[in-house]
Amino acid sequence: MAGNGLAVVHGADALDDAAMLAFARETRLSETSFIQAPTAPTATYRNRIWTVGRELRLAGHPSLGAAVAEARVRGERRAAYVQQTPAGLQPVDVELCDDGRTARAEMIQEPAEFHAEVDPERVARECGLAVADLHPDLRPQFVSTGAPQLIVALRNRDALLRAATGDGSSLAALIAEGDGIVVYMAAVGDDGQGYARAFFAEGPLALEDAATGSAVGPLCAYLDRYAGISSISVAQGAEMGRPSRLVARIDGDRVRVGGDCVILMTGEVTL
Repeated sequence: MAGNGLAVVHGADALDDAAMLAFARETRLSETSFIQAPTAPTATYRNRIWTVGRELRLAGHPSLGAAVAEARVRGERRAAYVQQTPAGLQPVDVELCDDGRTARAEMIQEPAEFHAEVDPERVARECGLAVADLHPDLRPQFVSTGAPQLIVALRNRDALLRAATGDGSSLAALIAEGDGIVVYMAAVGDDGQGYARAFFAEGPLALEDAATGSAVGPLCAYLDRYAGISSISVAQGAEMGRPSRLVARIDGDRVRVGGDCVILMTGEVTL
């Protein structure tokens, strides 16, 4: 009952886009994964990831959670999968614990891409902060390891705790300029230990995300490039009552992102 919830729908080949969107809206979770047969010859399965408003090219915690759910369905305690998403093919490693419901998963995300920087004053205003709250040496920038995210490095955790955004339309406009998903604010020390908060927009509402694996990957790539920090452990979600922790490290020319997962319930749905 913590972290970021996920629904995983197996055997979803017969569902069209409208049905997947309707199902995702029914769950009211940040994302829902639909597992389909792959179309790429080297993929294990296809992971279609939907929010309550659209399909995503890639998302982190739905990739980890879907792999854990798939391992449970397949009866595999340890497995190495390759998931297919619109962003490409991502290797995912899974290890289930003896209880059959808790697990550890790690994924290798897409090669890092560094896109446009954003005016610090505009970002600070959108996040309910002063420019002085932003890191003095690290500028806000859109970074992607499969999905673009606006990475905002803050001076300290106190600034992170004060961050807030209330206008979903304004937030959506800012994120859309980089074809992104969230504004990801983080305060990370030289030891790689840090805290983060993620905000996104659904219509007129600005919402907070409890764990954003598709943003901690770009954050790790960003810190590796600009601050020489190649391994991070990030706490997120405590401010909204759903604490989570994601870890990331540079693995060759990519970022490896991991976290723990817990299976809460299973069932069947007839459509």
